[in-house]
Amino acid sequence: MIPPPHAPDFLKANGWSGARIEPLAGDASFRRYFRVIADHGRAVLMDAPPPHEDPRPFINVAQWLCSKGLSAPDILAQDLDKGLLLLGDFGDVRLRETVDADPRRERELYSAATDVLVHLHRHEPMGGLPVHGLEQWLDEVMLFTDWYCPAVGIEPDRDGFRAAWTDVLGPVANDGLGPVTVLRDYHAENVMLVAGREGIAHLGLLDFQDALAGHPAYDLASVLEDARRDVPPAVEQEMLDRYMAATNQDESFERSYWALAAQRNTRILGVFTRLWKRDNKPHYTAFQPRMWGLLERDLAQPGLEPVRNWFDDTVPATHRAEIWSKLP
Repeated sequence: MIPPPHAPDFLKANGWSGARIEPLAGDASFRRYFRVIADHGRAVLMDAPPPHEDPRPFINVAQWLCSKGLSAPDILAQDLDKGLLLLGDFGDVRLRETVDADPRRERELYSAATDVLVHLHRHEPMGGLPVHGLEQWLDEVMLFTDWYCPAVGIEPDRDGFRAAWTDVLGPVANDGLGPVTVLRDYHAENVMLVAGREGIAHLGLLDFQDALAGHPAYDLASVLEDARRDVPPAVEQEMLDRYMAATNQDESFERSYWALAAQRNTRILGVFTRLWKRDNKPHYTAFQPRMWGLLERDLAQPGLEPVRNWFDDTVPATHRAEIWSKLP
């Protein structure tokens, strides 16, 4: 991965002349990341090229999160015209690999990740965020009928699908919870463990530029029903109980949790198919069997019957997890 040609001049203008630039990672967007190494320290260079990307939401959310006592990268320098940001470096210790290497720390670290959300949700949502409510939830699940179904040879009843989800998600939209700031992509690969910081500040947050104002159960489902690693159901339930106890929630929150977990996992099945078909990123198909396992667990919960019945009538078992071992 080659840095953008204007990166050296940007770094020189901001006190990092002659720094070494090493590739870090990309993601499902046009953003790319590099580590910048100089004698006086290290930083992270974000390349968010316009017009495809706009780094201002990242800047705004990062500064807001820091103001609330959470750990988001410091903004060290910026060139919005070229889409470059120089960020504080949280290091290389990520929640995902830490737990995988030492499963004994799973409850400890997921408790901390849950406590981050408890803290975040005690604050009014950040001003100016887009709404994430019933209409948005319904539009998002249609990615399943628009992308997943055609890819596996199913002609779905789109109207029936939307109606079933309306039956399930309508009560969630009217449960009186929220809105809160929803980070949207809160999971083990977007959480760093920051040396020298304790408590909730020990968890460094990444990839929050698509933050929304929505339901408090959404990010909890995001981190506990992770598309990229298996969280044991017992740990999921323990963390759900932990959040509910800390926020004085009752069973209505748990019903909303399972409904939004199902909504999110259905959307992701569609998103990963679109990344394969439209964006030529076939490696995302490897996550589909896990997504089906999560979704089927969600659909088994009380209150999900309308959507469960639609899936049972429309998507046979051979076209769920099983089919992804046969597709190219």
